[in-house]
Amino acid sequence: MTSSGGSSHIGSILSIADILAVLYGTVLNYKADNPKWQGRDRFILSKGHAGAGVYAALAESGFIPIEKLKTHYQNGSNLSGHVSHKGISGVEFSTGSLGHGLPVATGMALAAKINQNKHIVYVLMSDGECDEGSNWEAALFAPHHKLDNLVVIIDRNKLQSICSTEDTLALEPFVDKWRAFGWNVIDIDGHDHEQLINACHSKVENKPLCIVANTTKGKGVSFMENQVLWHYRSPQGEEYEAAVNELENDNA
Repeated sequence: MTSSGGSSHIGSILSIADILAVLYGTVLNYKADNPKWQGRDRFILSKGHAGAGVYAALAESGFIPIEKLKTHYQNGSNLSGHVSHKGISGVEFSTGSLGHGLPVATGMALAAKINQNKHIVYVLMSDGECDEGSNWEAALFAPHHKLDNLVVIIDRNKLQSICSTEDTLALEPFVDKWRAFGWNVIDIDGHDHEQLINACHSKVENKPLCIVANTTKGKGVSFMENQVLWHYRSPQGEEYEAAVNELENDNA
């Protein structure tokens, strides 16, 4: 998708591929043939620039046809570069302007509590967007309102668009910050499916759950891993062939 569309953010997409696979394959409660089912869990991709990853997960889960993925980033397509809910089954909220996913998710979780609904609200956000003050307001809000129906997964790949998170605006001690705000925090390997599944089910009564998923930007493609270059660049020609070959061999 990113190659044919000439779009980018492939590094950010690959860092969350395992997380999306676990969410859509095991954790989320949904009905692809009834995307507005009231009992469904809600999922927001706050790091909307990795939208191609969600589109792929939606296609694999039966929300949209696989063939539709070929239209990603094309003129006239609703599979935009940043994830959009417009005309896309299974997308709850359009994102891309960083720092909005968590505040919206806390509102959804509070509404579910008020209405005595049993679904869970999940939000997947980047570590880089934790530079945004709106996230920390939401991080205060959720424990105060005892939103134990809210699960935040943070893609901790430690890289932003042009340099590391620590050189941009230091986040450490990152886990301690979330715990200090009153969250149940679990620090895991974000590419280990068993750890991801167990973490998603490790809820504590009256506390929102924060999963710090330590990941590798560009995971699975050797020349992309931990390289800032692949935040904006898309693979073309020989790079594309080499990347596909590595990913296919890894999954063989």
